[in-house]
Amino acid sequence: MLAKRIIPCLDVSNGRTVKGVNFVNLRDAGDPVELGCLYSDQGADELVYLDITATHQGRETFTEVVKGIAAGISIPFTVGGGIGSIHDVERMLAAGADKVSINSAAIRRPELISEIANAFGQQVCVVAIDARMTEHGWRCYLNGGRIETELDLFEWARQASESGAGEILFTSMDHDGVHQGYANEALSKLHELLPIPVIASGGAGKMEHFRDAFKKGNADAALAAGVFHFGEIGIRELKEYLHKEGIPIRM
Repeated sequence: MLAKRIIPCLDVSNGRTVKGVNFVNLRDAGDPVELGCLYSDQGADELVYLDITATHQGRETFTEVVKGIAAGISIPFTVGGGIGSIHDVERMLAAGADKVSINSAAIRRPELISEIANAFGQQVCVVAIDARMTEHGWRCYLNGGRIETELDLFEWARQASESGAGEILFTSMDHDGVHQGYANEALSKLHELLPIPVIASGGAGKMEHFRDAFKKGNADAALAAGVFHFGEIGIRELKEYLHKEGIPIRM
């Protein structure tokens, strides 16, 4: 069985790491370069950097911040936010990213997924999906959770996989920042539906939530932000706990 992954996420706005609740009420969480280096040293399996206002503001990802983080870490590095073309992907890979995460751009132009996979390999393309439960079921959102679409979470995830996505990064907007656990039922359904890895995001508040994402949600990786940024959970301690719980994890 493949080892499960622990992935800290740097949500960056105007060059600073931030964290909110349900995608709003953001507060400062520190310097992204310092945090990235810290998590690499602590034993994180990967690092995700999301420029959360790039798409909404209609600008490119901050390349210099990406370069600074990449220079100080020794783990796989995924960058997202404001990536809408092959040129953007090339720029991020040149800055030190190993993968790119696309979200709104993929919904608006789904062929971008296959373009990235064909040009750089399937493993480079992570499709991020922000979704929340509505009266119509799980619906996907654009522009950092600001715009609701009519896309069903599971149908869009399946389409993204078939188009060449290497991984799905699913964030439950309902669970984001509230520390009540991941959306394990939806995660489990994605796991059954897709032949590619699924990364759980949104809801981590204690170590048991990571365990449940792996055991109940069958997630391949668990991503978290605030619990790491504000020192509520240490990555080494988390891995020791998960190992004791019988979850395959890189120590």
